[in-house]
Amino acid sequence: MAQGWGLGALINLDHYGHYIQWHVIQISVGNLIVMVLMVATFVAALLAPFPGRRNRKGAK
Repeated sequence: MAQGWGLGALINLDHYGHYIQWHVIQISVGNLIVMVLMVATFVAALLAPFPGRRNRKGAK
């Protein structure tokens, strides 16, 4: 019998999903978390300084 990685025991997937409903919008909690993380990553990429920008500040 193959043991595998044993990751199936970390999260119990034998239940119904959790959903958030707001008027006509219905989204699962898992998808909402993924979308929030994607937006946070995008905003962080916009606000992060470009590498090497300080080195070229005086040179023109």
